[in-house]
Amino acid sequence: MFRTAGAEPALTSSSTLVAAVVQAGACLFDTPANLAAAERWIRDAAGQGARLVVLPEAYLGGYPKGLDFGVTVGSRTPEGRELFRRYFESAVEVSGPEVRRLAGVTRELGVHAVVGAVERAGATLYCVALYFGPRGYLGKHRKLMPTAAERMIWGSGDGSTMPVLHAGRAAFTAAICWENYMPLFRTALYGKGVDVWCAPTVDDRESWQATMRHIALEGRCFVLSANQYLLRSALPADVHPVQGDDPDTVLIGGGSTVVSPLGEVLAGPLRDAEGILTVELDLGDLARSRFDFDPVGHYARPDVFTLGVDETARGAHP
Repeated sequence: MFRTAGAEPALTSSSTLVAAVVQAGACLFDTPANLAAAERWIRDAAGQGARLVVLPEAYLGGYPKGLDFGVTVGSRTPEGRELFRRYFESAVEVSGPEVRRLAGVTRELGVHAVVGAVERAGATLYCVALYFGPRGYLGKHRKLMPTAAERMIWGSGDGSTMPVLHAGRAAFTAAICWENYMPLFRTALYGKGVDVWCAPTVDDRESWQATMRHIALEGRCFVLSANQYLLRSALPADVHPVQGDDPDTVLIGGGSTVVSPLGEVLAGPLRDAEGILTVELDLGDLARSRFDFDPVGHYARPDVFTLGVDETARGAHP
């Protein structure tokens, strides 16, 4: 297990949290296989002592890296519509068997988990983080702003799915991929008292590492970023990503990482393989880091700045 260099050795169980980030690729259009793999990863992480486990963005339902769904401005193709049908049918429903199965796993193991998924609600798909715990399914967060071409396959979430939950003494939440670049969203979550910031993603760029360290420093929180490591071989042979059809082509290159509230990298970034990063978090580091900076407290200047957040549920499928 990775531990913070110089961490105090004699800590009670209530002053630490063992957390794990899973780096793994999701087989496109094969939700049963991804569900079975998600269960294995959660069990493996729990076997390493983890009480909070984070899986990557769109792990259930899949992230269609390199596919265009036959879209150009003002036009869609029949082939693209058929591809979307397959993707739509691979998505999961919150009331469905996949969520019930993972809820049973976390109940059995007594752990919390954040699982990236593609949610089907009515005729719309959403990129979501599903929350699980010792009581089973706890809720979800829908991605507020799909990035670029994601907008042609996913709808936008609203302010009603921005919960902060607790794993023992630690409050945790999730921001999905480029939501992490939204300063007002970050501030709204900081205001809810986040201690552990989970970042399911598919952004494998080196610049992502700077973002994770910045959020840890800005929010004075631990950051757990879980990314996919996805090869072309995980896509069916009859779909053709723009990266090419060599089965060894890396579509998503990983980079999962864990960062302390003072911006120190505790584990990762993991590259070139699937795997689990397991870290024992010293929750005392939260107070130590907030001694000189609290983004929504003594450093916030509420006499100058205010933020309004609308958490009303919108649409027909909350």
